[in-house]
Amino acid sequence: MTAATESPAFDLFAGRRARVRRARLVTGVLALTVIGLLFVSLMVGKTFYPLGDVLRVLSGQTVPGASFTVGELRLPRAATALLTGAAFGLAGVTFQSLLRNPLASPDIIGISWGASASAVGAIVVFGLTGPAVSVAALVGALLTVGAVYGLSIAGGFAGTRLILIGIGVAAMLSSLVSYVLAKASQWDVAAALQWLTGSLADASWPQLVPLAAAMAVLLPALVVNSRNLAVLTLGDDSAAGLGTRVDAARLVFILGAVLLLAFATAAAGPISFVAFMSGPIAVRLVGPGSSPLIPSALVGSTLVLAGDLVGQYALGHRYPVGVVTGVLGAPFLIYLLIRVNRAGSSM
Repeated sequence: MTAATESPAFDLFAGRRARVRRARLVTGVLALTVIGLLFVSLMVGKTFYPLGDVLRVLSGQTVPGASFTVGELRLPRAATALLTGAAFGLAGVTFQSLLRNPLASPDIIGISWGASASAVGAIVVFGLTGPAVSVAALVGALLTVGAVYGLSIAGGFAGTRLILIGIGVAAMLSSLVSYVLAKASQWDVAAALQWLTGSLADASWPQLVPLAAAMAVLLPALVVNSRNLAVLTLGDDSAAGLGTRVDAARLVFILGAVLLLAFATAAAGPISFVAFMSGPIAVRLVGPGSSPLIPSALVGSTLVLAGDLVGQYALGHRYPVGVVTGVLGAPFLIYLLIRVNRAGSSM
């Protein structure tokens, strides 16, 4: 070896290049996994359609039987699974990175419950259905994050304070949902519970369009500003010293994450634990030093697509996707609690 190859600078450069290669490889594998699950979702069902028929339908050709089943029933469901998973994963890792804590996901800090409480109120109290419930969920999520963030910045922003306030708000909203359901008629309870579980059964193109539009705007905006997110993870003082406008940058990421979460929840309900699990899984896969945003979105899509397939075909009875992800998320929460207790709150 030459002296140059043994220098600290060379080791630093080689380590950085290895991390970049790993992140690109993992992201590529995750993308291929999502594409594979998407095609499996289009092929599998009461009637199996081979890949060739699916590709012909996607290309606009008319295939007897498949054009309706694949194009009008399975494709909206699979596309909704892909986009909701990506939105939940992206929103979750944004909050976890901002607060430097893997427990700080929208499921834990009350935002999902804000959307749920508002949607249940719309269904049970006001008798609303369809897009009106989605709008109510969007408004509820925004109001909840406004309340949690506003309370947490009193005396200076603190991530731990936001998490604790969010947990308290989530508990109150959960109790409110239980109270409203206890007073509701059995028909309203059935509709509300189907929404609360997180289901793709009613997926349709009209429900998907607002989420797709939100993803088209917010995903590039968050990815382009991923450097600011990485800087914010160093702490407010360090971020300010590096020239970042801390309060403005934090508000941009919180608002973007909340909008993604709200639109995804409006499209499919609060699919349990996807926002919570995606970030830590993605960080483990890509390793340190790489942006977790795109990998987390891909992990989220993988979880929802795979969970929907398992819920429909692998358990002998059809279950909403939220049931499957909830079963996976509970032990994952216990694992993260143990890990955080041992190693601190770092992702």
